[in-house]
Amino acid sequence: MKTLITTGEGPFGLRHAQAPDPVPAPDEALVRVRAVSVNRGELALAAVSPAGTRLGWDVAGTVVEAAADGSGPPPGTRVAGLADGGGWAEHVALPVSRLAEIPGTVTDEQAAALPVAALTAWYGLRKAGPLLGRTVLVTGAGGGVGRMAVQLAAGAGARVVAWTGSPGRGQGLAGLGAEVVSTYEQAEGGASDVVFDSVGGEVLTRAFVTLRPGGAAVVYGNTTRSALVLPADWGRARPGVCLHHLFLFDEIGRQDPAADLATLLRLCADGRLDPQVALTSSWDDPAEALKRLEGRAVNGKVVLLLT
Repeated sequence: MKTLITTGEGPFGLRHAQAPDPVPAPDEALVRVRAVSVNRGELALAAVSPAGTRLGWDVAGTVVEAAADGSGPPPGTRVAGLADGGGWAEHVALPVSRLAEIPGTVTDEQAAALPVAALTAWYGLRKAGPLLGRTVLVTGAGGGVGRMAVQLAAGAGARVVAWTGSPGRGQGLAGLGAEVVSTYEQAEGGASDVVFDSVGGEVLTRAFVTLRPGGAAVVYGNTTRSALVLPADWGRARPGVCLHHLFLFDEIGRQDPAADLATLLRLCADGRLDPQVALTSSWDDPAEALKRLEGRAVNGKVVLLLT
């Protein structure tokens, strides 16, 4: 089968290569891949991985061989799933515990955009507890996860404040449910009950200061690669505040990702969750699309289509 591998020449150094078809474990389905989405974390891995490394987490395609243990969907079922890596290939073996059937009204491109971004937002907001009537501040709101979080929080009855690095990154967020859209410098929106952060550094410090007593900060990234610095009165001024860290591939071991992904796909089918596919490109020549993602010139998800 054909797959994409790294060349060792930075985040955009990818080339096609031949690899053996995967041999599924008894609890895995063999999926013919139709679309994959790209996450910034994969670009970071591509930049430091040796030549020949296979990447890819988000996939959508069709089951060609059902799991041997009888679990999971039958052949011919369209599915989306979460791979451990190696998802940028014509075929991938996916644990049935990490895949879900795609509703008929959801495209492969939309489905491929959901697993990492939507599950990260889903689990992160779940850590914060009930959201009805609370204010949720989302930093990095212009990216794939941030745009999912804005929608899910608003759908759960929260007042949503969205912070982005520039006005351009905030485009479309009001339409997704954000009551306030602000840049980090402006830091508008007032007090919050929940902070959902991917930026780290000074932005997280600024966001943390907005928390009310009993609030929660959920951190799933640190794009600034900065040390966390909390205000000196971080606890005394905000009694009961909690700080959580979320790493998706650790979190799914305590969750039911197949059921949760199925729920997210249903929300998409019902028009209650927009996967925010901002750019599609052929996997034959993905470099330009990846450069736009790396340069934050894309508000939403980048999806590669297999030909």
